[in-house]
Amino acid sequence: MDLNFTPEELAFRDEVRGFLRARLPRDISERMHRGDHSHMRDDIENWQKILHAKGWGAPAWPVEFGGTGWSKTQQYIFETECSLADAPAQLAFSIKMVAPVIMRFGSKQQQEYFLPRILAADDWWCQGYSEPGSGSDLASLKMKAERDGDDYVLNGQKVWNTLGQFADWIFCLVRTDPSVKPQRGISFVLIDMKTPGITVRPTKLLDGSHEVNEIWFDNVRVPVSNRIGEENQGWTYAKFLLGHERTNIAGIGASKRELRRLKQMAVNQPKGSGTMLQDPVFASRIAQVEIELRALEITNMRVIFAEAKQQAPGPEASLLKIRGTEIMQRITELQVDVLGAGAVAWAADDESSRATPTYLNQRKLTIFGGSNEIQRNIIAHMILGL
Repeated sequence: MDLNFTPEELAFRDEVRGFLRARLPRDISERMHRGDHSHMRDDIENWQKILHAKGWGAPAWPVEFGGTGWSKTQQYIFETECSLADAPAQLAFSIKMVAPVIMRFGSKQQQEYFLPRILAADDWWCQGYSEPGSGSDLASLKMKAERDGDDYVLNGQKVWNTLGQFADWIFCLVRTDPSVKPQRGISFVLIDMKTPGITVRPTKLLDGSHEVNEIWFDNVRVPVSNRIGEENQGWTYAKFLLGHERTNIAGIGASKRELRRLKQMAVNQPKGSGTMLQDPVFASRIAQVEIELRALEITNMRVIFAEAKQQAPGPEASLLKIRGTEIMQRITELQVDVLGAGAVAWAADDESSRATPTYLNQRKLTIFGGSNEIQRNIIAHMILGL
């Protein structure tokens, strides 16, 4: 496999870099670099509008839905360069998760209404999958959706909902038939967050941030027309979505950015007569994680090539999720190790103000999107037949 970019791909990379230099607002990139999320919604929405105006609002979407028509390699180059330039990540729940489901399984009316609004950043989406007791074992979910004429009436609770405090819409898995096998009684519905009966309650994380929520549904009425596809077939749509989510979680570009930051931190941190980067033991730890990241990148490229041939992500998606999240955690651990006791000084206006909260926040990576233990079970089942 030749992993070298072609001359055309290198020219595309140069075009992306030029665009980022010219159009990425400095105040947004500086906040991203500092890990300052105080303007998160505005920053993500403003960047999405800039990309949309350029025609780059949905790198992976088909042209007929407003996408770019880029190859998988071009998409990879774009996302990597955006990460390295400290651009906000596009809202995955909208662009990469619910949109592909709507394109693949939604009605024409749903496609015509929701997809342009996603592209233009008119709607902020969040995900309603996990419940108390139903996380990695998602098929055990209990949130009820009972048919009442042209509506479903929803009752239940979702947890670990990311950024739902900003959301205009939520896509949910709900139980529409409790009498059948768990996977066969689930439906996929789209819910306006302004609907009466929805309550969003914040969950504070280890780093003190308000990133996730629990969401309560009390007799929430949702039109049946907001269901994706057929009733009780939501598990099929959920598996389709999760394959894309786990591939995206690999986060190659973000890991490259954080590895670059780690090296700079090690250069700036004195140790003995030299720096942390000159310490052979610490330098070997950095080299090891860099080798692992390169190996992950090669695997990611293999998945990209497979998708280019219209092959849906298989067990490789689980592998990318496992290794990508573990590598990012390793890098953030090393960032804290570089700072030593200084990592405790969160309030200081230096790297320590970002490294420790980031380290704490990234503990979640090996849990969400299906825990890494579950991913190993998936690999064992799909490849080894266990």
